[in-house]
Amino acid sequence: MSNNITIAVSKGRIFKEAMPLLAALDIYPAEAPETTRKLILETNRPEVKIIIVRATDVPTYVEYGAADIGIAGKDVLLEYDGNGLYEPLDLKIAQCKMVVAEPKHLIKDSNPGVKNTGRKRVATKYVNTARNYFASQGKQVEIVKLYGSMELAPVLGLADQIVDLVDTGSTLKANGLVEVETIMNISSRLIVNKGAMKMKNDLIKPMIEKLTEVVEAK
Repeated sequence: MSNNITIAVSKGRIFKEAMPLLAALDIYPAEAPETTRKLILETNRPEVKIIIVRATDVPTYVEYGAADIGIAGKDVLLEYDGNGLYEPLDLKIAQCKMVVAEPKHLIKDSNPGVKNTGRKRVATKYVNTARNYFASQGKQVEIVKLYGSMELAPVLGLADQIVDLVDTGSTLKANGLVEVETIMNISSRLIVNKGAMKMKNDLIKPMIEKLTEVVEAK
């Protein structure tokens, strides 16, 4: 059995906010991803490596065993179609929320007391989550998949509403959009490869227990 552990993380906010959690496990990357082009980072512990991948790819690397554990946003996990991983812990980092937003001048149409029989077009990269949400509300919508700059869609007439992540709301405001519904709160989760959970349980279980203590102590 290999005694090595590979951790998959994405650059940016998740990596930054994950660092104190990894530090609690006595794991420190030898280099910061912002200062190197390396995608495999050595750490102070020779048996532990960190790989830097796109946020949407973290679950794939973990499910297929290229990484033993990973840190991924709940928004990514909801869209992911695999089943070869566990999600044992909400790390409560990179917190934001997923919302439905639309142009400010149309907000009256989103009033629950106003009957609106028109089928709205919704732009989002969270296709599965949006479709499931609107179905649960008994609403029929047309989903338009975009990969970025979601706020442009209503402004240019591509969509009536968007489903996207919001932190401060400043980007929505700057583009004349307002939040009309909150779908869910989002945070990053610890995920573990199912095979690694069995084969490397003596290594991974103490890490989960320690992280649980740290998160609960916040």
